[in-house]
Formats: sequence, C-alpha cells, structure tokens
Amino acid sequence: MSKHVAVLMGGWSNERPVSLKSGTECAAALRRAGYRVTEVDVGRDIAKVLADLKPDVAFNALHGPFGESGMIQGFLELIELPYTHSGVLASAMAMDKHQAKIVLKAAGVPVTDHVIVPRGEAARDHVLPTPYVVKPISDGSSFGVYIVPKGANRPPQEILREDWNSGEEVMVERYIPGRELTCAVMGDVALGVTEIVTDLSFYNYEAKYAQGGSVHIIPAQLKPKIYDKVQKLSLAAHAAFGCRGVTRTDFRYNDAAGEDGELVCLEINTQPGMTETSLVPEQAKHAGHSFEELVAWMVEDASCNR
Repeated sequence: MSKHVAVLMGGWSNERPVSLKSGTECAAALRRAGYRVTEVDVGRDIAKVLADLKPDVAFNALHGPFGESGMIQGFLELIELPYTHSGVLASAMAMDKHQAKIVLKAAGVPVTDHVIVPRGEAARDHVLPTPYVVKPISDGSSFGVYIVPKGANRPPQEILREDWNSGEEVMVERYIPGRELTCAVMGDVALGVTEIVTDLSFYNYEAKYAQGGSVHIIPAQLKPKIYDKVQKLSLAAHAAFGCRGVTRTDFRYNDAAGEDGELVCLEINTQPGMTETSLVPEQAKHAGHSFEELVAWMVEDASCNR
C-alpha cells in the first residue's frame, strides 16, 4: 500500500500564493509517482486536520515564517509525524537572516556587512553608505526588499507603510553588484549552479514567480574554479545549519572585483520554491532527476528528529 502524504501548503504568510502553487504542483507529481496524497491548506486547526487524516508523511510546501521558521517543524515533532526538509533548529536559524549570517561566517562562507535597525530609523536617514539593500530579517521571496542606489537622496519610505507586516526591525546590508547565482543541495550532493538573469531591478518576487520574469542559465557560465566554489560553499552552508532534505543557497558574484571576483552568500533557503519556474526542480532535472523522482526522494527521506 502506498504512503499517504499530506502536502502542507497555503498558510497565512505573505508567501501564501507561492506556497499554494508549490503545493499543488508537488501534490500532482507525488500522485504521478504513486503516492496517496491529500492537499492541506494549513490553518490554525492543523492539529485537528492531521489527527483526522492520519497521514504517513507531511510534505512541507509552506513558505514564509510559520512554514520555514521551525514552528510547523516543532509541531510535527510533537505529534511524531515524519516530515520533509530541515528540522526545527536549522529552519529557525536559517529563517533569521541576522543569525544565519553568524552561522555562515563561522563556517567560512563569505557574507556581506550589515546592521540591524528599527525600520523608522532605516527610513529616516541612510544608515550605510549608498548603494545598500534594506530587507526584512525573517521573510522570503524578496518581500519587502529595497535596493537604495548610489547617490539616492533618501532611504525607501515604503518600509513605513501601515500594512507592513515584516517586523519592526530591518536588515541593512552592503549592496553587492554583479551576477545572481544559486545552487541546490539534495541530501549531501550539490546540484548544478544556475545564473539568474532578469531585466527587472533585481531578482524580486515578480522575477521569481512570473512567467518570463527571469531566465535561468544552467549550468552557469563561470570559470570552473568559481563553479566548484559555489557548490562547495552551498554544501558548507547546508552542513553548518544541520539542514536535511533539499536546500538552496543564493549568491552574488561580482566578477569585476579582482582576478577571481567577489563571491558573497546572500542566504540559505530551507524551503525553496517548487513551482514550474522554480530553480530546484530545474537543477534536479539537470542532474538527471525528474520532478516526480525529486518529490518522491523527499518523501522517502522524511523523518522526525531532523
């Protein structure tokens, strides 16, 4: 009898639409792979829903704070339901960009300088020399990210909006010019390196999820030693947090900075997107794994005590 997989999706974060799309596509692929699947739009009644369903595995397709920060992971540990992706501690550390940079730096993964300030202060005056980036400390999909260009008269006023729901403190970090690179890790194997090219201001929400918002070049056209370095740093980041399952680590590469350029890690994603325009399925396919094989591997890798 095939395993019964509950695909957890939706939720109430800013990334709900992306999660619903990821979950729907993963559920369809799991059915094609032979699993019995129930799609669960996660609400505050998730404990009762799962108690009634009695699934064998939870496939975590949630994005945003509740799904990536260790909260749903802790709940699944409590009810002893095996789940995909990383565990409580790895998820919590990776979701907090400030704590994540501390872990990455300690592991020898290069990161850019930053400060943490109240959003009112970040909107009042430049807290770093331009150009710089303002972003929420714990959000994903580039929500609330603003690039302040060189010579800008004032910081972004959008972070003072009344509907801002990404915390009262923001991260302000040095802007790294250059190319956008990313590399997924599947278990203990680094997949291919992708370069992301977009005509938009940066790899923002629209570039990530809209059809035609970006072009993914895999394998990225890099010097072999830089390609290899991206893969090794992605593995180092995955290991430093104690991640499990699939992760994706994002980089900026300024190839104009010296002979080998400047390679900087932006973040590690413990719940990378799984839509038709997402990077991890593309990288898995490049490595010879179909979408069905990828999600099936994730289900078979599921466990507690992650």
